[in-house]
Amino acid sequence: MQIAQNHEKAADYIATAASQGAQLAVLPEYHLTNWVPEDPGFVDLCAQWKTYLEKYRALAKKHSICIVPGTIVEYHKDAVTDEEKLINVAYFISNMGEVLGRYQKKNLCTHDPHTVIQTPFGPVGLLICWDLAFPEAFRELIAAGAKIIIIPTFWTLSDCSDAGLALNPLAENLFVTSALTMRAFENTCAVIFVNAGGPPNARNKNYMGLSRVTLPFIGALGDATKDSGEEGMSIVDIDMEVVEEAERNYGVRGDVTGRNWHYEYRHRRMDEKDGNRRRVGDTKL
Repeated sequence: MQIAQNHEKAADYIATAASQGAQLAVLPEYHLTNWVPEDPGFVDLCAQWKTYLEKYRALAKKHSICIVPGTIVEYHKDAVTDEEKLINVAYFISNMGEVLGRYQKKNLCTHDPHTVIQTPFGPVGLLICWDLAFPEAFRELIAAGAKIIIIPTFWTLSDCSDAGLALNPLAENLFVTSALTMRAFENTCAVIFVNAGGPPNARNKNYMGLSRVTLPFIGALGDATKDSGEEGMSIVDIDMEVVEEAERNYGVRGDVTGRNWHYEYRHRRMDEKDGNRRRVGDTKL
C-alpha cells in the first residue's frame, strides 16, 4: 500500500513509454493501493483518489500520451445518508490531460450499460479484470462501435480453487490466454490486457502477469510481458488494419449490428426480496 512509491514507479514507466513513441499507456488494476479493504489504512489511501487522478492527467499532458491509469479505488461518502463505499474505476485520459470517459467495474458490482468512449484511436471500450469472463460485455461494446477493448486487471494464479489447482496449477493462465484469444476473434477487435506482475525473484509466485495485446489472426503481442509473471513493460505497435481485415473475413461486428441479429439474452435471477423471478433489467417484479 505504498501509494506514493507506486505512483512514482508508474510515472517512470509512462515517461519511458512516451520517450519511445508510445501514444497510449495502460496500467494494471489496483496498481496504487492493491486491494486490502481489511487494512485499517486502506480507506484513507482511497480517499486520495482525486489527487492521483489529477497527477495522471498532468502526466498525460506533460508527455502528450493517452493514459488508462489501471483502476483507482475511490472512497465516497454520501452527504445525506453518510453511507460509505469503495468503487473500482478505470479512466481514459487523453494526451491533452482530459478525462474522456470512465468505467466502474460492473460484473458482480453494478449493472449499468457498457458505454463506448470516443478517443484519438477511435471508439474504445473499458472493462476490468473479471469482465473478461463475460462475452456479453464485449458484444455490448462492439455493438456500440468499439474496436479496441482495454482491460486493466489484477488476476493471480491462486484465483483458482484448490480442486482446480490440483488438476492444473496453471489453470488461470489457461483461462486468461484462451479467453483473450477468443474475445479478439469472436468480436474482431483488439484486446489490450494489462495485469499485475510481481517483482523479480518475488517470494509470492502467484502473480500471473501475461500483459499483452491480442489481435485476431495474430494472437498475443508484447514480448517483454506476454509470457511473464514479472513486473515489466512492453511497447506494442497495433495495426488496426488487422482488425478491419478480420471483420471483412468474419463479419462479426456487421452481424451483431445488423437488422437480422436474432440473439437475445434471457437469463433470469431470483429477486432477493420476495423470491419472484424477473428478467435482468426489467423494472416490474
